[in-house]
Amino acid sequence: MSLPGPLAGVTILDLTRVLAGPYATLLLADLGARVIKVERPGVGDDARRIGPFVAGRSAYFESVNRGKQSIALDLRDPGDREVFEKLLARSDVLVENFRPGALERLGYGWDTLHERFPRLVHAATSGFGQTGPYAQRPAYDLVVQALGGLMSVTGQPGGPPTRVGTSIGDLAAGLFTALGVAAALLHRERTGEAIQVDVAMLDCQVALLENALARLLATGETPGPLGARHPSITPFDAFRTADGHVVIAAGHDALFATACEVLGRAELARDPRFATNELRTRNEAALKAELEGALGRDSTQHWLAKLSAAGIPCAPIQNVAQVLADPQVAARNMIVELAEPGDAPRGAAGTEAGPPRLRTAGNPIKLSAFPDPPVRPPAPDLDADAKRIRSELG
Repeated sequence: MSLPGPLAGVTILDLTRVLAGPYATLLLADLGARVIKVERPGVGDDARRIGPFVAGRSAYFESVNRGKQSIALDLRDPGDREVFEKLLARSDVLVENFRPGALERLGYGWDTLHERFPRLVHAATSGFGQTGPYAQRPAYDLVVQALGGLMSVTGQPGGPPTRVGTSIGDLAAGLFTALGVAAALLHRERTGEAIQVDVAMLDCQVALLENALARLLATGETPGPLGARHPSITPFDAFRTADGHVVIAAGHDALFATACEVLGRAELARDPRFATNELRTRNEAALKAELEGALGRDSTQHWLAKLSAAGIPCAPIQNVAQVLADPQVAARNMIVELAEPGDAPRGAAGTEAGPPRLRTAGNPIKLSAFPDPPVRPPAPDLDADAKRIRSELG
C-alpha cells in the first residue's frame, strides 16, 4: 500500500539496486508514489545479502526499500518481457542505475522507450552519466568520493585519505535523481512531454564541493582538509573542554563577542588579531588556543548550557546511539518503525497494523497536508507482489 502524499497516483517502475537508485525511489515512495521494484528471479537486489541481518533479513536492504512492491522478472525471457512492457505502459517513471548501454542491449534504451511509451519519464542514475569519456566505467561510493575531490577536503590536515562516514556519493545521487524525477513529472504535466533524467554520481560530488570549489575558483589555491573547522568563518569548529568537545559556530562579530563574554574572555573580542571574521580566520590557530584555554576549565555540559542560554549556536558531538535518543529527533518522527511483512500501516499515527520489527530513518520532508506515520510498510520479500501485479495486468 502506498503512503498518502503529493505523488499519490504516480507509478514508479524501479529497476535499481544497492543504494543510489533505491534511495531515490525510497524518497518517491515516501512522497506517495507506488514503487514497483523489478528484481532478478531467485537473486533479487544485491543489497538483500548485505548485513547487518535481523531475523534473516537485511537491515541495509530494508532501510532503503521499505514501502515498495517486488516482482521478479528476467528481462531476457519473452514472457517476462511481455509483463515488463505492460508495466512500462502503465507506469509514469522508469528509474534504473545500470551502467550506460545496459538497457539498450535489452532493447529498452531511451529512444526506444520514448517512441513506444511517450508519457514515460526515464531516470538513469550511474557513476559517470550517459555521456563523457568515463561513461562506461564502474563506480562505487568510494570511487566518486575520491575522484570527485571530497576526500581531498575531508579529515585532519596531514592525515591519511578519509572517506566521509556515510555513503554520500550514493545518497547525493539518489537525492538529485528524486528531484529530477519530480521536475520531469511537473514538466510532463505542463507540456505533455516525457523526458530523460541523467544523473551521474561524480557530477553530484562536484555539485557538493560548495565552498571548496568557490575558494579554488576565486583564489587559485587548492583546498585541503581542515578537520572540523570552516575555511572562512571563525570560530566555527570543535573545541576541547575539560571532559570532551563542544562545537561552536559563531558566524558573525556579535556572536563572537557574546561567546567571549560567556567564556569569561570578553577582551578577546577587542584583540586586534580577532576584531573581524577575516582576521579571526587568518589567526585561527591562536584564537583556538585562547578559546580552548577557557573551555578547558569546565565540562562540555556546563559550556553547552551557558552558550545555549546566550544564543550561541553550539552542540555536543553525538554518536549515532545518542542521535537516536535525542528528543528533537524523536519529536520530528525521524526514527520510524517497520511493520511485519504482510502488515502495512494504514496512515495516521496509532492505526498501524501488526507489531513493528525494525527501526529506520524517517522522511525528513514534512508536508502540512499529509500524515507522517510513525510505522511504515516493510520492504518486500523477493517477488512478494507478483501475483497481485500480474492480476492487475490481466
